[in-house]
Amino acid sequence: MPGTRAEVPTGRREELTGRQDELRRLDTLLQAAREGGGSALVLRGEPGIGKSALLRRLGEVASDVLVLRASGAEFEMELPFAALHQLLAPVTDRLTALPAPHRAALEIAFGLDTGTPDPFLVGIASLGLLTETARERPVLCVVDDAHWLDRASAKALAFLARRVSAEPVALVFAVREPSRLPELDGLPGHRLRGLGEADARALLAAAVRAPLDERVRDRVLAEARGNPLALVELPRTAGLAGMAGGYAQPDSVPDAIEHSFRSRLALLPPAARLLVTVAAADPIGDPGLLWRAAGDLGIDADATAQSVPLVEFGTRIRFSHPLARSAAYRAATPQERRRAHRALAAATDPVTDPDRRAWHLAQACAGPDEQVAAALEASAARARERGGVAASAAFLERSAALTADPARRAERVLAAVQAKLSVGDFDTAAELLSTVPADDPADGGTDRPAGDRADDQSRAARADLLRGRLSFVRSRGEENPTTHLLRAASRLAATDPVRSRECCLDAIEMGLLLGGLEDVVAAGRKVAPPDGPEPASGAAAVLTGLVRLVGEGHAAAGPVLGPVLGSIEEAVWARRPSLGFMVATELWDFAALRGISARAVAAGRESGSFHALPIGLAMRATASVHAGELGAAMELISEEEAIADATGAAPLVYPRLHLAALRGRRREAAELFETVDHRMSLSVRWATAVLGNGLADYPAALQAARQAVEYGAVGTAGLALPELVEAAVRCGEREVAADALASLRERTRAGGQPWGLGVEAWARALVTGEESAYQEAVDLLADGALVVYRARALLLYGEWLRRQGRRRDARSALRLAHEALSDLGVEAFAERAAGELRATGEQARSRTSKASDQLTMQEVHIARLVADGATSKEVAAKLFLSPRTVDAHLRNIFRKLGLTSRRQLRGLPEIR
Repeated sequence: MPGTRAEVPTGRREELTGRQDELRRLDTLLQAAREGGGSALVLRGEPGIGKSALLRRLGEVASDVLVLRASGAEFEMELPFAALHQLLAPVTDRLTALPAPHRAALEIAFGLDTGTPDPFLVGIASLGLLTETARERPVLCVVDDAHWLDRASAKALAFLARRVSAEPVALVFAVREPSRLPELDGLPGHRLRGLGEADARALLAAAVRAPLDERVRDRVLAEARGNPLALVELPRTAGLAGMAGGYAQPDSVPDAIEHSFRSRLALLPPAARLLVTVAAADPIGDPGLLWRAAGDLGIDADATAQSVPLVEFGTRIRFSHPLARSAAYRAATPQERRRAHRALAAATDPVTDPDRRAWHLAQACAGPDEQVAAALEASAARARERGGVAASAAFLERSAALTADPARRAERVLAAVQAKLSVGDFDTAAELLSTVPADDPADGGTDRPAGDRADDQSRAARADLLRGRLSFVRSRGEENPTTHLLRAASRLAATDPVRSRECCLDAIEMGLLLGGLEDVVAAGRKVAPPDGPEPASGAAAVLTGLVRLVGEGHAAAGPVLGPVLGSIEEAVWARRPSLGFMVATELWDFAALRGISARAVAAGRESGSFHALPIGLAMRATASVHAGELGAAMELISEEEAIADATGAAPLVYPRLHLAALRGRRREAAELFETVDHRMSLSVRWATAVLGNGLADYPAALQAARQAVEYGAVGTAGLALPELVEAAVRCGEREVAADALASLRERTRAGGQPWGLGVEAWARALVTGEESAYQEAVDLLADGALVVYRARALLLYGEWLRRQGRRRDARSALRLAHEALSDLGVEAFAERAAGELRATGEQARSRTSKASDQLTMQEVHIARLVADGATSKEVAAKLFLSPRTVDAHLRNIFRKLGLTSRRQLRGLPEIR
C-alpha cells in the first residue's frame, strides 16, 4: 500500500465564496490543536458542495502544522487498513518509539509483517504514533472521500477521533451524503448547505464572464441549488450558446456535474480517453503502475498525459474531483473497463501485491473464471487473517459471481454472506442469500448419491443459520429469526445430530434474547435426545435440560443442567456464554455465574472482538455486583464503556442497573431507567424491586417485583422472587409471598447451591417467622463471595428479632449487617440497618466516606490500575486513551482525594 508524504503548504490560499462560517470553524479547530486540545470534525454534504475545497483551504493555512492526508477510493476493494496506512505512512519512522506489541500490531496491519492484527492494539498504537509525532509539532489529519474508506481504517480513524482530546491533533473528514459508513456517525459534524443566492450569483458570474440572459441565469441558479461545483460546471456542459437558448439539466446536481465531466472527456482522442480510464480504474494513484499499464496498452503516456484535463499526473495520480474519477470510469464502455483492469493486473506485482492483482483480474472477467475465482478466495483468506473482514467479504462476493459450478458457488456465496454480516452490510447479505434456494429437506432427491444429498442439506442448513442471524440483527419484526435456526436443526437431525443440537441451542439462546424462550424450546423438542439415559455433558445435556425446564419445571431439569454448569470449561458455554449465564442464574449457581462470565471476558480479550468482550465484561460486572465487589464492578463497567465510546457503540446498561439498584441510589437509578428501551424492561423491574426494598419503599418494590415475575422470562425473573417475597410480606400480601416462595424453592432446590438455598431460607423465614430459617440463611451464605446476601439475611434476622422484643440479640445481628453493608457501599440497605439499630436504642456508627465515593467510574478504574503499579502508558492502552488523557484524569483524582503522588494512591486500601 503506497504512502503519501506530509504536505507543506505553498502559502497560496484558495478563495471560497460564501463559506465564512465553515472557515471560522475549521480555523478554531486548527487553533485548538496548536494549543494542545485535539478534536475532530466530519464535513458532510452532497457531491460538489465544497467539502474538498474546504480541506484544501485548511491545509493551505496550516503552515506550522504537520499535515497528514488520506482519501478513500470508490473502486478500492477495501483492503484492510489501506487508508490508515496511507495516512500514517509519512510518520512510520517513529514506530520504534512504541511499545513492542503496539509496533507489531501496526506492522501487521500495514502489511509489513505477517499475522492477525489485534483491532484493540491497532487503534491504541495509531493513537500512540500520532502522540509521538505531535511531540514535535501539532498534527492535522485530513481524510477526503471518507465515505469510501475501508472498514478497518474507518473503525481505527473513528477511534482516533474519539481519543485525541488531550493531544495537539486535529482530524477532519469529508463525507458524501448519504453515506453507508456508520463508524463516523457519532463524531461531531457539520452539514454543508448550498450557497445563498447572493453568493451563488457571484460564483456564477465569476465562472461565466460573458453576458447571460437573466431568465437563463435564474434557471441555472434554481437548478444548481447553491451547489458550487454545479455552478462552475453547468456552463461548461451547455456552453454559452446552449445557455442562451435555454438550459436543460439532468435529474440531479451530481448527475449534472458528472455530465459536465463526461462532456469534456468525450472531446479527447481515444488514447487519452483510455489513459483516463486506466487512471480511474486504479484506486491507489500509483504513477509507476499507471505508466506500466499504459505501456502494455501501447499508449505514449508522456505525450498523451499533456492533453488530459481533470487529471493531475505527478508523484501521485489525482483527479480534480471525485466525481471526475467516477465520470471517467462510467463513461468508458464495459470492454474498455475490462481492458484497463487487465492491463493494471499485468502491471501489478503478483508477489508483493497479489490481492490487488486478483481484484483487477476479476474486474477484467466478462464471465465465469474458476482460476480467478480461486485467486479471489485466497485473497479473502489473507484479508481475513489481517483483520479485513470487509475486504474478505468483497473478495468472496466477486469470487462467487465468477464461479460456474453450482455447489462451489453456493459455498462461496454463504462465506460471503457470513463476512457481510460480520461487517454490518445486511442489505448485501440479504441479496446474496436470496440466490441460495431455501429448499425443503424432503426435496433433496432420492436419486442422488447420499453424500451429495448430505452436502446439500449441510449447505441448506448453513443458509438457514445465516437467514436467522440476518433476521435477528435487522430486527424488523417481519419474521421470527429462530424459525430459520430450527429449520436448520431439522435439516440436520438425521445426518448430523450433533450439529442439529447445536443449531437448536443457538435458536434457544436467540429466543432468550428475544423473550420467547419457552416457544423455541417447545419447538426444539423434535431434535432433543430421546428419553432414556441422560447425557452427562455437552450440547445434548443442555438441550435435554432446557426442554425439561420448560416442559416439566426446575426439579426435572436441575439434575441434568447442574452437572454441566459444574464444568464451566464445557465448550457449550464457551460458544453461548449468555445462555450459560442465564442457566446459572436460573439455578442460583453463583460459582458457575462467576466462572462463565470470567471465561467470556478471557475469550473476548483473546479474540480482540469489539462485540464479544463488552458482553463478557458486562456479565462479569453483574456477577461482581452480586458478590458485593462494587469497586471491581465499577472497573469492569468502566472498561466496557471505554470500548463502547471508542467504537461509537451504545454501552450495555444492565450491569449499571444492577449496581445502582444495590447501592440504593434512587436518582442515579431513575436516570438509567429513562435511558433503556422496552427490551430491558425486565432488568428495570428487578432493579426497581431491589431499590424499593433497600429504601423500604415496599409498595413500589411489590409492584415492580410482581411485574418482573409475571413477565414469564427466566433468569432475572427468578432473581425477582426473593424481592417479591420481602415486599409482599411487608405489605401484608401473605398469599402472594407464599406463592413466590414456592416458585423460589423449586428453583433453588433444583440447583442445590448455597446461594440459592440461603436466599430461599431467608424468604421462608419471612413467610413462616421461623428463627431457625433465619439462622440457616446466615450459615448457608457464609461464603465470602455471598457477603451481600449474608448481610441482607442478618438485616432481616435483626429486624425480626427486634419485632420479637429481643433487643440485645437484634443489636448483634443488625450491627454485623450494618458494618458489612456500609463497608461494601450498599448504601440503602445500610441505612435501613442503621434505622433498625436506632430503634433498638443503639446509635449506628457513621459510615466513613470512601475515597472512591468522590470519583467517577472511569476515575475509579484508573486509580485502581495506578495503585496496582500500572504506568500511564499501560493505563492508556487498557482504556483506549492517550497517556496525556490518563495524566489529566490522575490530576483530577489527586485533587479530589487531596493527594500529590502515585505512592499515596497505592496506600489507599479502598482503592486497591
